[in-house]
Order: sequence, then C-alpha cells, then structure tokens
Amino acid sequence: MNATESKYTNQLIHESSPYLLQHAHNPVNWYPWGTEALDKARNENKILIISIGYAACHWCHVMEHECFEDEEVAGFMNEHFVSIKVDREERPDIDQVYLIAVQILTDKGGWPLNCIALPDGRPVYGGTYFSKERWMDMLHHVYDFVTQNPDKAEEQANFLTDGIRSNEMVYKRTEDSVFLLNDLDDIFSSWKNNIDFTQGGYGYAPKFPMPASLQFLLHFNYLTKHKNALKAVTLTLNKMANGGIYDQIGGGFSRYSTDEYWKVPHFEKMLYDNAQLVSVYSAAYQKTKDPVYKTIVTETLDFIKRELTSPEGSFYSSLDADSEGVEGKFYVWTHDELKKLLGDNAPLIMDYFNVTEKGNWENSRNILFKSGDDKRIAAKYKMTESELEKRVEAAKKLLLNQRSYRIRPALDDKILTSWNALMLKAYADAYRAFDKKEYLDSALKNAQFINAKLKTSDNGLFRNYKQGIASIPAFLDDYAFTIQAFISLYQATFNEKWLEEAMQLAEHVLSHFYEPTKDMFYYSSDESQSLIARKMEIADNVIPSSNSEMAINLFILGWYYYKEEYIKIARRMLNNIKSHAINGEIYYANWDILMAWFAVEPYFVAIVGKNYEAIRKEFDAWYLPQVFFAGGKAEGNLSMLEGKLREGETTIYVCQNNLCKLPVTEVKDALNQISG
Repeated sequence: MNATESKYTNQLIHESSPYLLQHAHNPVNWYPWGTEALDKARNENKILIISIGYAACHWCHVMEHECFEDEEVAGFMNEHFVSIKVDREERPDIDQVYLIAVQILTDKGGWPLNCIALPDGRPVYGGTYFSKERWMDMLHHVYDFVTQNPDKAEEQANFLTDGIRSNEMVYKRTEDSVFLLNDLDDIFSSWKNNIDFTQGGYGYAPKFPMPASLQFLLHFNYLTKHKNALKAVTLTLNKMANGGIYDQIGGGFSRYSTDEYWKVPHFEKMLYDNAQLVSVYSAAYQKTKDPVYKTIVTETLDFIKRELTSPEGSFYSSLDADSEGVEGKFYVWTHDELKKLLGDNAPLIMDYFNVTEKGNWENSRNILFKSGDDKRIAAKYKMTESELEKRVEAAKKLLLNQRSYRIRPALDDKILTSWNALMLKAYADAYRAFDKKEYLDSALKNAQFINAKLKTSDNGLFRNYKQGIASIPAFLDDYAFTIQAFISLYQATFNEKWLEEAMQLAEHVLSHFYEPTKDMFYYSSDESQSLIARKMEIADNVIPSSNSEMAINLFILGWYYYKEEYIKIARRMLNNIKSHAINGEIYYANWDILMAWFAVEPYFVAIVGKNYEAIRKEFDAWYLPQVFFAGGKAEGNLSMLEGKLREGETTIYVCQNNLCKLPVTEVKDALNQISG
C-alpha cells in the first residue's frame, strides 16, 4: 500500500530504514528518534514511548499487528504520549541504553523492546512483547503513575538511569597482570560444563552459534592440542551444518535454533551470523580439511551473492523470518509437495532430509535437516556415497528453483558498515582458505564501497547507507570491524593501502572514542548526539564486543607498525577485564583470543620477493592463528620488511618478539621454525 492509498501516514515515511518504514502507515503518530520528537515531549510535557526493533524480528511484526495497527491503541498513545520508533540496527546506542533499563526491571530483554520514559528520556518502565490487552493495561498504569505520582516517577527514573550508567562500568586496574597459558586452561575449564558434547553448541535451548567462542576453541586447541576443545568446535559445526538452522536447499544460516538439536530455527537470516560463520568454517577447514566445511562456505557465499549483495558490492542486512505473515513458510515443505516434485527420487530425498508424512514441524510441514549419516543412507538405497551426493545435489537444485516461485521473506536492504566489514573479512578469510579469486574480488569491491560511500573526509565513517544516502555517524563497532577487515585484506593481498586505511581509522578512534582514565573506548563518538548515558560495550555476544575487537586491532597494528603504545593500550584494556575474561565463559571469547596472543608471543612472517604470492598461498593452506603475515614483491614501507629483500630469490623470515630467525625459501622450513 502506498502513501496515497493509506488511511494513515506518520513521520516515519521520510526514513530509509525498512523497519521504520514498516510502521509509517500505522495510526500511531510515530516519530523517528531526533530533536523533533524529543523537543515535542519536553515542550508538551508528554511521556515518551520508545519502541525498538528490527526488520527481521518476528515478534515485532506480531506486536505491530496486534497493537500499533489498532486504532483504539493508537488513539490512546497519540493523546497521552510522544511515540518514537527506533531501528536497533541503525541506532544500537539507543537500544543499548533502554535494553539495560528493561533488563534491570524484568531481568530479561529482547525485541520488540518497549520503554516508557519521562520527557527527558529517562526510563520509568519497560518490557518486550505485549499483547493488546497487556499493552493498554500497562500504558494506563504507567500514565497514571507518572502523572499522579511525579515524585515517585522521578525516583524511579533516577534509579534506572543510575543503573544504566553503572552497567558494564569498567574500572581501570593499576596493577599489571601477567597473561599465561595456564589462564587459557582456566578459561576452557570454566566453559566445559556448559559445552554440549552431544549436540554441539553452548548450553541448551535456544542455541546461538556464538562464532567468537568457536574461534577461541580452535585457537586454544592450536596452542595446547587439547582434543576436547577441537571436538567442541567440530561437533558444533557438524551439527549446525546438518540441522534446520542451516538452509539445506539454499545455503546460509538462520539466527538461532529454538531447540538444543539445531533442528528448528528462528528463520530470519542475518548478515552478521553468516559472515562470522563463513570465517569459522574457513578456519576449521584449514585445521581439519573436512570437505563438508568447504561445502558450507561455498553454499553460504552463494546465498550471500544471490540474496544479500547489492549491485554496488555492498551487503544487505537480513531476510525476514516471515513470509505471507507466517514464520518459516518460505523454507518448509509438505510431504505431498515433495513427493510430487521429486518423483522417483522422493523416497531417498525425503529419508535423507527427515521428511515425514505427518510433518516434522507444526501444521504438517517439514523442516529439512540431515541425520549426518550418508554412509547408512547410501547402503540402505544400495548406492555409493558418490551417487548419493549426485542425487541429493540434483534434488537441491530442483527444490531451490521451485522455492524461487514462492513469495519471498522481506529483505532489509539497508547497508550497515559494521556488518559489511564482517562480511568483507569473511570473503578474505574464505579466499585465503580456498584460493577462489571471486572471493577476493568480492572483498575488494566491498572495501572500495566502504571507502567511497561510507568514509568521511576526516577519516571517519558513517554507520548506514541506503539509496545513495549515509546519514548516521558510525559507532565503535563500525570502526573496529572495518579496521579488522582492512587488516585481513592486507594479509590476503599484501597491498599496504589496506593497512594504511586501518591505521587512519584507528587514529580517528583514539581521538574520538578513547577514554584514557579508564583505558577503554566509548561506544559512541565524542561528537555524537548525547543520550542519558554514554556507554561502553565490553562483553562479547553473538557479535564480539567493539572494545575487544578494538583491543585486538591495536595489538596487531602495534606489531605491524612498531607502535609500542598501541600494544600497551591493548594490554591495559585486557588487564581491566582479566577476571571477566577468565570467569565470564563464552561472553568474553574475543578477549580470550587476545589473551592467547599475550600468553604466547605470536610470530610475524615476512615473505619478500617475486614469488611472494605463491608462498603466501601455500601458508594459507594451514591453520595458523598465531602467525601474522607481511610482504610483497619489494620491501614496501613497513619497517618490519626493511632489509629483507634478496635479489633473485624469494625469502621467508620467521620473526618473534622483534627477532628474526635465519631466512628460508621453503614453506615447510618456515613451518618447522614456527612449530619448533
């Protein structure tokens, strides 16, 4: 329905966010976050409703239909409140503040997130999803409470605001810590009881992939040869690859599994999950050479190219869980539907994907997932595993084509800098693991897009981009992940341009985000619009925290550029949260990776000479998380490469703690120097 056909149109009609535009024709008089709405609340002394969600959020859609499309609800909201809609993906700074408030009030959080606040933005009450009856009841009670008990409302607002400001408060530790391999053992010991060694993953339902934790476990296994650490990774990757969380027909992962078996997904597909999982599966392939991991990366990047890539080479944010108003409808199948489509191949394929006549999910529908025993299936149908693979691939192509005629889930086509950077890094990682030039081409095209469309004249960044417009100043995660992506691109190409770009961004972050009295970084810039609290993002979650990623960046750049102060800042940051990193389980996994580098000095390998590219690719066949690479045909501008070029040959220097071993010309000899 367009604006001329709509009965209602509110202030969201001028926004670019698909989530905000979804609400532009609600009878609620929504405003976007900004001075107009906030000034209106203050000038009219009206209570704020701050409602936060994102385009792929299933329960956000449900609440919109039940509450915000209802004229009775809208009438009460419009009369007594100023209502603000926020896309949490565009404004994570706002989301962070009000999510903490709801967590203080209810001991839980999620989306939709709804907070009631005084005209100055300080919250007094909040929750997540509300049915119409509960929403109206809550609004009446809160309105009466605030208007009839202003002193108590003020007391409540002060209590919550103090809680928001103190949450994840980091105190600078003056005593210097030593980081040891034993610390990593302690970390793994604290994780073990919650690792599911039967079904993979961490904890029980619902299960999220948590890619940073898998990267740490791979890294920990590399350093210690601890078999259970590797088992935790491979079991999780295998179970996810076989499960319904993975789109068995079209590739790519859903956001999480609602059960402990990875069978029933929450069907939205997010760019950030798929980006990080491409990196994990690529690393696991380097470690194990399991061909399944290569297949998962190939199919997932095919999905990204087909469904989440713009003509400009940027990446869209997500696909909705719903289509035609039904969660998962695009992805599931009935028994009769498959029987008719697959013909003679139907019994085999339905057995392979656990399809039943009654359906393995709700409403007689089937989620396609595998039991992971191709050998058993092949024997049952009296064929070789190779023949089984061919039959399955043919069926997948047929079903993917058939599925393309269905009504598709909605696409959130906004471009977010941080998520694009994660995908850029994923392409660089996949290129290094599988040596497919098209992956490098995609990474380079996205890097060029970021520089052309998202970078500012003062070496800053924007967070968002859509239809030629970038409007929101970037947050710390945008910088941290872009710096990491450019470092990764340097290691994949040895083009110093990308390392220099990373350095420029790092200097900008140090100027505008760093708080030296705490030795940590704020999430928002000192030039950003102020909220009721300026927060720091510390704990790692589905996406690593921006502080842990920034600490890693400073550590790596410090080594590349001989900037000892960068490394000292990274150490002080880790020192501040050491006890959390050791005892905070998987929610400090990215910090734990940094701890591994401080515990065991990493190597820097320089490859200089005309055959540098072939040698670099030979190294990339190995999983080497303790090695950073530099080099090129000539020595370039990095001090660490100075004096290393030998005329007529390509040499490899293995260096540690600023000392280099005797140069060699064969990768196998360099690997011996590293392992020795």
